[in-house]
Amino acid sequence: MSLRKIGLLLLCTISIFISCENDDDLQQLPTQTIRDRGEQQLADNISLLEYLTTHYYNAGDFEGSTNPKIDDLIIGEVPANGVLPNATDRILYTDDNDDTNDAVQVITTTFAETEYEYYILELNKGGGTTSPNFSDRVRVVYQGSLLDGSVFDSAVTPVDLNLVGDGATVAGTISGWRKVFPMFKVSESLTNNGDGTFSFTNHGTGVMFLPSGLSYFANPPTNSGIPLYAPLIFKFELLQSFIVDHDNDGVPSYLEDLNNDNEFIIDPDNTDTDDDTDGDGLPDYVDVDDDGDGILTIDEDENGDGNPMNDIGPNGLPRYLDPES
Repeated sequence: MSLRKIGLLLLCTISIFISCENDDDLQQLPTQTIRDRGEQQLADNISLLEYLTTHYYNAGDFEGSTNPKIDDLIIGEVPANGVLPNATDRILYTDDNDDTNDAVQVITTTFAETEYEYYILELNKGGGTTSPNFSDRVRVVYQGSLLDGSVFDSAVTPVDLNLVGDGATVAGTISGWRKVFPMFKVSESLTNNGDGTFSFTNHGTGVMFLPSGLSYFANPPTNSGIPLYAPLIFKFELLQSFIVDHDNDGVPSYLEDLNNDNEFIIDPDNTDTDDDTDGDGLPDYVDVDDDGDGILTIDEDENGDGNPMNDIGPNGLPRYLDPES
């Protein structure tokens, strides 16, 4: 398929919490050996494809809609006779080697040195002018379920979630969310309802079908109802996004991804992937002194415009990344 080979994203090695809502109290795996990621991905993909080829959705109810709601989405099992309830219903994945027949997009990525396939049902791309960066905060409505339909988590009113945590006080999401949400746009507009709530128009809406390696893998939250190594389904509405500066140093976090691979990585042996300028064990997005010169990054804003990135030193680098400036 034409979408099977887009984007290679690398392993996030900073200690980022990984939960769709919060990351407190992760379930500890018993003493047995953690499964091989590659082998588990093969098993997960079989389960996901089995689900997608045997389920349909009410596509006709979303045609032309610029304000779709996940509450309106019906995903049902294909009847034994193969006849769908309505002529406009679509099977999620046809497995016939023809992209145009598939309702879902098939995306390939690399995470934790493992190649993964995941699947996206796009109900509405979103009419806003921006998409979230991988490290932003998103305002969403969502529902998470297992392949058997069991719902383990949901937010029926908008909630704000950080796609990347800071490894300390701010929780982040599972890696699959960081990969999917940047593919959608925020709402085109919002209306104040006068009662403390807002209505959103033409927002990004979809469903992600994730293997366990892009969700919780061997560490689902305790008492969440999520088994070990479980592929997951998330329906979502992307309403708004907000750029985050995790260390408040004046540089948005997404711009502190030094090699633009959409992950924060500490790899001192590989300058092509390392996101830690001064080698102090902290990636730049949570390091208030990125170049380790004893001057806070925010204080290397020489022209005082609030943006350290445009203060270039004699070596041609921004001063906050050059300890010699």
